[in-house]
Amino acid sequence: RIARSHRRRRRDATSMEASLAANYAGVFDGRVGLGAAPALVVVDLTNAYCTPGSPFFAPGVVDAVRETVALLDAARRSKIPVVHTRVEYAAGGVDGGRFVQKVPALRKLVAGEPLAHIVDDLRPLDDEVVLVKQYPSAFFATPLAPMLTALGVDTVIVAGCSTSGCVRATVVDGCSHGFRVVVPRECVGDRHAAPHEANLFDIHSKYGDVVPRADVLAYLDGLLAASPTQKRASSSSAASSA
Repeated sequence: RIARSHRRRRRDATSMEASLAANYAGVFDGRVGLGAAPALVVVDLTNAYCTPGSPFFAPGVVDAVRETVALLDAARRSKIPVVHTRVEYAAGGVDGGRFVQKVPALRKLVAGEPLAHIVDDLRPLDDEVVLVKQYPSAFFATPLAPMLTALGVDTVIVAGCSTSGCVRATVVDGCSHGFRVVVPRECVGDRHAAPHEANLFDIHSKYGDVVPRADVLAYLDGLLAASPTQKRASSSSAASSA
């Protein structure tokens, strides 16, 4: 009886996946692709999500931090703009409005609170912008959109957390501001697999492309190889050898 129940659940899951794919086919299966001028936005990868005992602790985010290290290194090698965000509130969370009312635990993220700091493994460099925000989207009430536009950016690579919250909000706003938005799947995380997978599906269907991290790393390496500085260095090296 138990075996029959398991088989039935597997059949139901397979049927649901097939039905979902068929329902979205031809309507929500477009792709935006990677452009010529990317930036990396690392959303809220702070100690709050990586410290056991924190109300926001999420093992999935710990995994995302580990995967984002190589992504951040590749972005730096490629000399593309890198922007970090973190959340911080005034005492009592008065500047958090309804968001803090909905999620009171956010009131803990005030100035001087270690949980509000970016994790050491992804510590920003001196020339990397760190935006402090109070709401889910990295674009809302911050200078991110005009800054990226002024830099000539056409593609926003989004890493961070949580997939169902600040990552999704950032992706939707990035799309709304006219950017191609790409999410390396391994570099985002959430508290639970269900909202994580559901939101990745929705992002990939409607607002941006969810792709393997390896694809983004290869893309960034390609930009580096094609850069004028790299070409000049290669030419100089070849001339010296000759």
